[in-house]
Amino acid sequence: MKRQIYCTFPKEQIGEPILYTLGQRFKVVPNIRGATINDQMGIVFLELEGEAPEVERAVEYLRSRNVRVDTVQTPAG
Repeated sequence: MKRQIYCTFPKEQIGEPILYTLGQRFKVVPNIRGATINDQMGIVFLELEGEAPEVERAVEYLRSRNVRVDTVQTPAG
């Protein structure tokens, strides 16, 4: 499965290798589709690919690191 999400990283997490850890700890492939990062926050458009339970575990890991996760709504069709 593939899931597209927006991740908002707080100032305290910008320097942390969270996405690297995500790819190492879980059986998912993180694909950065776009990003805007400054000194105050980081916003990343991320696609996670993997088995559904692993993708969910990866999303929960992001949330546990105080990353806001919003699902991208894709048009029906």
